[in-house]
Amino acid sequence: MSWQGRLFVTSVVLLAIYAVVLNVHPFLAVTHRVNAKILVVEGWIDEYAIRAGADEFKTGDYEHIITTGGPAAGSGGYTNDYNTFASVGARRLKAAGVADESVLMVPSHVIGRDRTYSSAIALRRWLRDHNMPLRSLNVVAEDAHARRTRLLFQKVLGNDVRVGIISIPNPDYDAKHWWRYSEGVREVIGEGIAYTYAKVFSYQSEPSPEDRPPKSFLPP
Repeated sequence: MSWQGRLFVTSVVLLAIYAVVLNVHPFLAVTHRVNAKILVVEGWIDEYAIRAGADEFKTGDYEHIITTGGPAAGSGGYTNDYNTFASVGARRLKAAGVADESVLMVPSHVIGRDRTYSSAIALRRWLRDHNMPLRSLNVVAEDAHARRTRLLFQKVLGNDVRVGIISIPNPDYDAKHWWRYSEGVREVIGEGIAYTYAKVFSYQSEPSPEDRPPKSFLPP
């Protein structure tokens, strides 16, 4: 290959890398609300996202806010529902001004890896056990974790439920220049790998029929 050819190939590769760097964060940190009466907040998210979740609930047309999450860090495993991130999240939302009667706690018994997927499974079972049919919900997620969160909730709840997602920006770095911050690099690269894994290699694509929530509880 001539030097002109090598220069052309190198230029194309560099432009492709530049395009990926510019667009990967907006791709991962997606926000797409749907018309829903239920808002879901993962109980382990940072305080800035909890406050944003409380504000979203108070300003939106929601009826309930559901907190999810498994055993709290350092607990060694599930002991009871009140020693879970779902309980921690519920307390923090109430402290942020959400009325007690609006908060529903749906804990998972699973600790460690795949906690978003485990929380979605717990929510599906809770809806079934409480005979609460569901057509749509919105989920609050931290920054670049948003697209993977929506993917996992959608896979668990199935195509009959519309899953909206609300990404809360991380105040610790400038999203437009995420590569300049160690926190941004860790979050974007880590979530990019995790999303690819969830999309291509892991998890069931549809819930089992006995776990599928009914359809008619909430308007679209």
